[in-house]
Amino acid sequence: MKIHQPAELIEDANVGLQMLKEGNERYLKGALIDKGSYKADRDVLATGQKPFAVVLTCADSRVAPEIFFDQKLGDIFIIRNAGNIADTTALGSLEYAVEHLKSKLVVVCGHSKCGAVTAACSGGELPPNIKHITDHIQPAVKKGGDVEQVIQQNVLEMVEKVKADDIVKHTGAKVVGACYDIHTGVVKWL
Repeated sequence: MKIHQPAELIEDANVGLQMLKEGNERYLKGALIDKGSYKADRDVLATGQKPFAVVLTCADSRVAPEIFFDQKLGDIFIIRNAGNIADTTALGSLEYAVEHLKSKLVVVCGHSKCGAVTAACSGGELPPNIKHITDHIQPAVKKGGDVEQVIQQNVLEMVEKVKADDIVKHTGAKVVGACYDIHTGVVKWL
């Protein structure tokens, strides 16, 4: 089991992915790493950050990657918005993480019972800002299926958007999709 240190640059995306998988296993077992080093971690992180992964995920309050991946302060760079959409704001943040912070792994992480995807599937009249979100989800809706299938398809659509980003391609960052089950705590890798 590898625990990332705040000043350590993880250059292998596969090592980072394994760290997230092991973290989810610890979370499921209730055997979380000791995070009592916050003061020391803050001291190291005050001079800069070197997150080994970037996670684009939903703003849902039940979705907290630092917790369900059992990572410490400074380990993952998190971008959150309703529906985990890869719009220009999210992509800009993501580009910063892979280009300037040298993060080698990008995870697009959806979750079960996503309200943004449910709204996109339901259709109907929506306020303009919410419609902006659901418009990004429509390609997944058009592929069909129930809400849970559309949630996974939306993750895959966003993975493709991230992979198509010029800066992400330039850096060679690995991009993967995942879905977090809010009931069981299991992260399913897509």
